[in-house]
Amino acid sequence: MITEYSYLGEANKFAYAFQMGTRPQSLTGLVDSPVGLAAFMIDHDWKSHALKARAFAGIKEGLTRDDILDNISLFWFTSTAISAARLYWENTVAGNSFFAVKGVKLPVAVSVFPDEMYVAPKSWIKKAYPNLIHYNKLPKGGHFAAWEQPEFMTSEIRTAFKSLR
Repeated sequence: MITEYSYLGEANKFAYAFQMGTRPQSLTGLVDSPVGLAAFMIDHDWKSHALKARAFAGIKEGLTRDDILDNISLFWFTSTAISAARLYWENTVAGNSFFAVKGVKLPVAVSVFPDEMYVAPKSWIKKAYPNLIHYNKLPKGGHFAAWEQPEFMTSEIRTAFKSLR
C-alpha cells in the first residue's frame, strides 16, 4: 500500500507532491519568478518531463512549445501556483493519504491515461467511487491529460456524462 511517505521512493518521483503537501507556502519562488515557475512546471514529474522534452526537441506528440508556455503563463498571470499546491497540503492536513479510498458517492467517471504517474487498479477505483458511471482506458496521455490530449479528454467527458443530461 502506498502511504504518504512511502511514495517518496523510486528516485523521488513524487517529491513535488511531498513538497506541495507539507510546505506549499515555501514554494514562493513560483509566484516571485516566472523562471522559477517555468523550471518547476517543466520538471514537475518524470513522465510529463519526458513529454515536454520531446516538444522542445521538435517531436510532434501532444504538446508544442507554445502549449507549454501557455500553461506556465496561465499560472503566472493568475498567480495560482501556490493555491494549486495547497490542494496537496489540505489533503495531508486532513489526515488523508493521496491514495486512500474516500467512498465518493456522486456519479463519477474515470478515464485512465497510461502515462499517469500512478494508475489505480480498477478494483480500487470501484471502492473509491461506488457510483462509477463510466470507466475507460485511453491509448495515451498522462498527469495533465486535458492539456496533453485535449481531444481524448473532451470525448471522455462527453461520453461519461451523456447519461446525466
